Amino acid sequence: MDITIDHDSPTPPYEQVRLRIAALAAEGTLTAGEKLPPVRTLATQLGLAANTVARAYRELETAGLVETRGRAGTVITSRAAGTSAQAQKAAFLYAETTRALGVAPETALGLARAALGL
Repeated sequence: MDITIDHDSPTPPYEQVRLRIAALAAEGTLTAGEKLPPVRTLATQLGLAANTVARAYRELETAGLVETRGRAGTVITSRAAGTSAQAQKAAFLYAETTRALGVAPETALGLARAALGL
């Protein structure tokens, strides 16, 4: 994930993190259901305190752009990614079904691309 903190900016670091994650989701770099790094991991990568990243995640969650799923982590919501919840559920069902059938992920992606005419 491409986030750079400008320590000379008047914008607080938590807000820089929040804005960048929201922008990455809006532009499609982060997709619906994609897991964000754990708070401590991202804080270490950015040279920030864990509480700073935690605040950014809380504010994103309050805005409905991410969802925290306990031990499963924090993920981008369909709202943030501009993807309908129904499309996200269909993709999840497809992944679950192909996995149950023993279809390799690369093959499942190929089948989806073919079905979409890509």
